[in-house]
Formats: sequence, C-alpha cells, structure tokens
Amino acid sequence: MCFLKYLKKLREERGYTQEYVGKYAHVSSKTVGAWERGTRQPSIEAVTSLSALFDVTTDYLLGNTTSKHGKAPKWANDQDKKDLKQFLEDNENSYTYGGDSLTDDEREQVRHVLEGIFWKHQKHE
Repeated sequence: MCFLKYLKKLREERGYTQEYVGKYAHVSSKTVGAWERGTRQPSIEAVTSLSALFDVTTDYLLGNTTSKHGKAPKWANDQDKKDLKQFLEDNENSYTYGGDSLTDDEREQVRHVLEGIFWKHQKHE
C-alpha cells in the first residue's frame, strides 16, 4: 500500500472529509483528492501535518513501515527503506488465499509479516 492508499484509509477510518484534512494540512480538498488519486504528492510539511492529524509516523504514511506507530529498525538506511517499499509493492498483487482475494485487514496483516521477514533478511552485519 502506498501513501495515497494509507491516506484515504486513515481518513475514512476516522470519518474525516477531504475538506477537513485539507484545512488541517493547509491545502484545498481538491489537493487532498489528488493525493488520494496519486496525481499529486504532498510536501514534507503536509506529510508531517498528516502524521500528527492521524497519530501515525511519517514512515507509516510514506510506506516505509507497516506499523502505524513503529519505525524501521535503527540500523536501516534510506536505501533499505526504499527496498522494503519496493518489496511490498512488488508482492501486493499476490495476496490471495486459495484463489480468493484477501480483505484489507488480512492484506495489512500479510504486509506486516512480510515486513518482519524483510528486516530479518536485510539486517546489516
């Protein structure tokens, strides 16, 4: 799941409108909609504001971790985080069981497990 999916999911979970999120991030509701569609990317300041609004880390919003309040391991560098993001995105369409698609919650659980496996194998020695 990339940033735009996390944003929409978080916004809908809390019952926030695009207008509300936009006011909090000092942008228009159209800009929030563009972020959710993936046609625009938020500024660093907006990502920081959104992480405060949704009480999640910026790493979570940016897809660098699947844990809302966790972070990548301290030893992880920027390339490791990019590699994790790519690994999760590359495997996202293979989340099925017996040919059936998984629910969003089940997909998130699979992503969390894959992240743990990734960090275990990626650990710098």
